[in-house]
Amino acid sequence: MRKRLTALMMTAALACGSLIACGSDSTTAYASETIYGEVTAVSDTGFTITVGTYENNELTLGEETADVTVSDSTTYSMAMSGGGEAPADGEAPTKPEDAATEESTEETTDETTEETTEETTDEETTEDTEDSSDDTAMTEATVEAGAETPADGEAPSGDKPDGEAPSGDKPEGEAPSGDGEAAEGEAPSGGGEAPADGETPSGDGEAPADMGDAQTELTLSDIEVGTQVAVTFDADGNVESVEILGGTQSAMGQPGGNMTSASDITYSALYEYSADETVEGETIASTGTDENAILVTDGEVTVKDSTITRTSDDSTGGDNSSFYGVGATLLTTGGTLTVDNVTIDSDAAGGAGVFAYGDGVAYVSNSTITTQQNTSGGIHVAGGGTLYANDNTVETNGESAAAIRSDRGGGTMVVDGGTYTSNGSGSPAVYCTADITISNATLTATGAEAVCIEGLNSLTLTDCDLTGNIPTSEQNDCDWNIILYQSMSGDSEVGNSTFSMTGGSITAKNGGMFYTTNTESTFILENVDITYADENDFFLRVTGNANQRGWGTSGENGAQCSFTAINQEMEGDIIWDTISTLDMEMTDGSVLTGAFIDDESAAGNGGDGYANLTIDSSSKWVVTGDSVLTSLTNNGTIVDEDGNTVSIVGTDGTVYVEGTSSYTITISEYAD
Repeated sequence: MRKRLTALMMTAALACGSLIACGSDSTTAYASETIYGEVTAVSDTGFTITVGTYENNELTLGEETADVTVSDSTTYSMAMSGGGEAPADGEAPTKPEDAATEESTEETTDETTEETTEETTDEETTEDTEDSSDDTAMTEATVEAGAETPADGEAPSGDKPDGEAPSGDKPEGEAPSGDGEAAEGEAPSGGGEAPADGETPSGDGEAPADMGDAQTELTLSDIEVGTQVAVTFDADGNVESVEILGGTQSAMGQPGGNMTSASDITYSALYEYSADETVEGETIASTGTDENAILVTDGEVTVKDSTITRTSDDSTGGDNSSFYGVGATLLTTGGTLTVDNVTIDSDAAGGAGVFAYGDGVAYVSNSTITTQQNTSGGIHVAGGGTLYANDNTVETNGESAAAIRSDRGGGTMVVDGGTYTSNGSGSPAVYCTADITISNATLTATGAEAVCIEGLNSLTLTDCDLTGNIPTSEQNDCDWNIILYQSMSGDSEVGNSTFSMTGGSITAKNGGMFYTTNTESTFILENVDITYADENDFFLRVTGNANQRGWGTSGENGAQCSFTAINQEMEGDIIWDTISTLDMEMTDGSVLTGAFIDDESAAGNGGDGYANLTIDSSSKWVVTGDSVLTSLTNNGTIVDEDGNTVSIVGTDGTVYVEGTSSYTITISEYAD
């Protein structure tokens, strides 16, 4: 099998451990050498790689595998690659066709971070000499077979309507600012733009002071399955250093990958607009490497009743596409882009349908978006961008290609109506590193969990139908349908993740329902119809994790969770541990059928965590097994499935309720 990695530059390697090559009797098999490979397994003492060769910035894997054992003196490094106010209640401002804002969700990518391989060259900018210097600039950066260069500012595939650049209809009202998440580091409340160098949180969950510190403080926890590495040995065969070349980043933002800042990005566009323009009834075909079909940098640009395709076998995708919109089919970085009744087909890595970055604002309505390749979300925001979507049909088919996707730097999305389907591996229906509001939509992931929310970000769903189908993976501690977590990848600010849903339905095809780890989190469920997987591993899991993905430090990466159920029926166990905290409240006729289980398997030496449950007078807990809680406040009903009362006993032996059921609830504090 051959895998390729493009790196801009290699950093120096430093400092001690050992390696045993398969079939070798000596730990000095690679003495005084540097070997290259891709990680296939990670343990507490090292990792296993498939060994390969590294030439001309390409990693070619062979058949040999090797077990690498590191030590405290092993040094790790990273290969480097060289507005307005949000509307109230999550509603879009008034605009033509009432398009609603959407936010792109996809997780940090599963793609190896790659450098943009083709920058804009020989750009041809044309201006209408009868207009002012602010007139639209239409740039053809790369001309491929079948893509003609428009002459003298003409619209693509034909003349501009009436030969003039119309003023364009600006949506009424102020577009909300991008107040999504900053890439780790200082950020205004609710988000803001990513720092120029894209900081990464340290292993203890705190954001480092700067990117340089983050890179010099890499550890074994930054190595994951799929990471590509250079391992350097001393004369005795001990591991001096491990250099992270890149790696596959899952939908859930793994550490690793080459870092690029916004200031390093150069866009290549088939057509670039910097002033007001309307494109109507056109067919536009983009075939350039990492090229945008349409790039809006300023002005108010409307594209309607058109067909736009993006096709390229050579596009690289990766972080530049996920974080900045390189290669997206339609991208706005500073103007207002309105897309109405447009068919968008993308078959290029990184070829998102519509992407809003930075100060860019996009309105997408009544359109059909289909993407085929990896890191190609349907609608996407990052870097503080803003996107409204209304009644669209969106389907994605690649890895790390959520139909509604956001990434580093976050932003704001408001979606109303439509169908959004993600078919690829590691592609949730919604990947949320921003503030996203969705109403009246059908959201489906056929090969991944339904929702991922990372860090200080929020997803609010109203009357939506949400379905996920996560595959079982050895890399995961459990299988889930909705996850709130912090990956430590730098794609979101550390803080409280919020999932709120009112009405509608949730369906899980595999595993448990809700999982939160390595973050603060808030769940609010009100009158949601829930369909569980056959095994229904849990209703809610609030625990640490084994750090197979680099999510915090093992034994210290629990969750701090608040869960509120309002007129909500729930089935399945609640799993917690003592490095986590859980405050659960049941109100307005809520019913839980399940048990509370203290599972310390990922809690290391344990901690002072707790699980507290409050049941109001209208709500009921149907107990299905012996349960453990820290505090129980019961003003409602607690019985087993046969209607028998359940014994409630203190850890000190105090019997608060002597029941007739075979089950017992053990608590430290009790109130009724």
